[in-house]
Amino acid sequence: MTEVLIDLVLLGMLAMTALRVIFLKDLFAVVMLFSIFSFVSALIFINLDAVDVAFTEAAVGAGISTVLMLGTIALTGRTEKKNSHSSILHLVVVCVTGAALIYGTMDMPPFGNADNPIHQHVAPRYIEDSPKEVGLPNIVTSVLASYRGFDTLGETVVVFAAMIGVLSLLGTARPTNKRATPESGLAKHRVLHVVAKIIIPFIILFALYVQFHGDYGPGGGFQAGVIAAAALILYALVFGASFAHRIVSPRQLEVFAPLGVLLYASVGLVGMIKGANFLDYNVLASTAAAGQHYGIIIIELGVGLTVFAAMLGLFYAFSNQVERSNVQ
Repeated sequence: MTEVLIDLVLLGMLAMTALRVIFLKDLFAVVMLFSIFSFVSALIFINLDAVDVAFTEAAVGAGISTVLMLGTIALTGRTEKKNSHSSILHLVVVCVTGAALIYGTMDMPPFGNADNPIHQHVAPRYIEDSPKEVGLPNIVTSVLASYRGFDTLGETVVVFAAMIGVLSLLGTARPTNKRATPESGLAKHRVLHVVAKIIIPFIILFALYVQFHGDYGPGGGFQAGVIAAAALILYALVFGASFAHRIVSPRQLEVFAPLGVLLYASVGLVGMIKGANFLDYNVLASTAAAGQHYGIIIIELGVGLTVFAAMLGLFYAFSNQVERSNVQ
């Protein structure tokens, strides 16, 4: 009963946040509400025991996406322009689409019913056979990195392609003078400086934990890459982008992003060289369980590199554009 009440409260907060976003014209307030929306969504995922998804939603939705949208506002303006066209057609399209989606849910099996097809075929297969075939305690990692290795490789390539697309539009950040002074508007906030210096090392340490402990608990390369990027973004916001470039430069990110994809794909190629299928980790060691463990560690590292480079590279690109607009 308590979990149901928590879900209802959180869903109510999501609904109120979404409705408020519709009527707001201040884009800064909209971005803040979207951040709250993502954070509440992460709480819902935690309540549903989907901690891996909650990590990603909190770091990307409430963290990095908020920073990137604020950067976009700095380039475009804070107030939404008035729409001179009629909104009736838009309202009709939204209502028809919503009605179609609601109609489609009528054929879905009851939520949480033990007799649902997913509980009869797919889920039992992973739960029963994953410990023997993959040998990892975290079934989520087994599914994403082993059973669905092709899908995860495709998602990594999509992240890399998204980075290339955005950088093609915004351009890459230029290396700054090594003797540059802090450019951030937070340069004079000594309290933030002290707090950032304390928590950033722990954030990076937590990212490493999530990266290399994803086989045994919630986490993995995607979550670790996003958390590590969030630590560097926080550093750049507090101390200035030029100082962040000294730690990880834009040129290094241009190497890390494709390197992660190549590292992931190379694991599959090694398996083929040894006479197995692409992304078959069983042949990477003397035993199948050890091969699965080694292969998953390597491909998760590739995912972490690409995601870290993509998230931080996008921030550098936006910050570079904001700096140029301020100069002009």
